[in-house]
Amino acid sequence: MTNPFDLSGKVAVVTGANTGIGQGIALALAAAGADIAAVGRTPAKETVAKARALGRKAEIISADLSSIEPVDRVVGEAVEKLGGLDILVNNAGIIRRADSLDFTEEDWDAVIDTNLKSVFFLCQAAAKHMVTRGKGKIINIASMLTFQGGIRVPSYTASKSGIGGLTKLMANEWAAKGINVNAIAPGYIATNNTAALQADEARNRSIMERIPAGRWGDPADMGGAAVFLASSASDYVQGHILAVDGGWLAR
Repeated sequence: MTNPFDLSGKVAVVTGANTGIGQGIALALAAAGADIAAVGRTPAKETVAKARALGRKAEIISADLSSIEPVDRVVGEAVEKLGGLDILVNNAGIIRRADSLDFTEEDWDAVIDTNLKSVFFLCQAAAKHMVTRGKGKIINIASMLTFQGGIRVPSYTASKSGIGGLTKLMANEWAAKGINVNAIAPGYIATNNTAALQADEARNRSIMERIPAGRWGDPADMGGAAVFLASSASDYVQGHILAVDGGWLAR
């Protein structure tokens, strides 16, 4: 029997692959056999080196996804450098924190443009390639705030709620074309984006008290979910938001 989780011969584009969740997912996909196009403003040198050490092809694609300007080029470079595009992981994102009474239009637009607008148009660009081949996997990175409101992050909450809706919409439209669109909703993961929460003693304690697993997640914890959703093991999974949260939503 063939291994349904084997990604050998597949090409995966991972945005925000330099550190954190993006790096964890990129390396998990590489370990499962995929070649990696690591996309971001900061060159993902470490991620690419580690993917190559696993015996995979890996290339850096420089792109600032605060606008949609580079999305067609990202797809084109991945196809040109690695020979195709089978998997897209939309991980790149930013967060701005302030009380809703004080939140600025600049912070609203910056987060929505990166976390939602660029994600949609990169999905569109990738799907135009995938539909010609009749297959493809798109994995969006959602959040606990796809399900909950949170505090002091209004544009981030709006963007991640939007990711949940877009994931379902694109699944509705593209499932019959052979493209699986799903999302991973990480719980509280120890990354640069959550450094302020980890440093806040009271907030960190309240978060830890609610996580049944008793710890913050590690970026590598996202790897298994990503391999599943990128592989043939998930061929009948569409429009699903998979929480990888240490039990946070169950509490």
